[in-house]
Amino acid sequence: MNISRKFIFFAILFYCVALQSSSTRADGEKTYIGEIADSQCALNVHSLDHSHKVMIKMGNAGKTPADCSRYCVQQRGGKFVLQTKTDVYKLDNQAVAEKNAGQKVKVTGTLDPKTNTIALRSIEPIPTK
Repeated sequence: MNISRKFIFFAILFYCVALQSSSTRADGEKTYIGEIADSQCALNVHSLDHSHKVMIKMGNAGKTPADCSRYCVQQRGGKFVLQTKTDVYKLDNQAVAEKNAGQKVKVTGTLDPKTNTIALRSIEPIPTK
């Protein structure tokens, strides 16, 4: 009887832990709205206003935010990031982010607060008006 109680206890405990971890993953997913930018401009490495204006004005980073983002990642060691009105997030899938460089987007994914990185599930461009 004692072994049966232990087995039932551990079976219930295992079930509760498995249930909690699966709901945590689903609950952690969020949607973010912002621009796919580069870390250099978004974090003011060579910008004074968290934008591409300085680099574009210099003339060697292209003429659009997309050009500037790609230039700063390829030539200046930056990474693609999601820049919202208030925050800058790292993105785990740089190839998918690169396809949307310079665009306003809706990103769905799970944020790792320790690294400030979003594990991307999807990126959808937001049509401009």
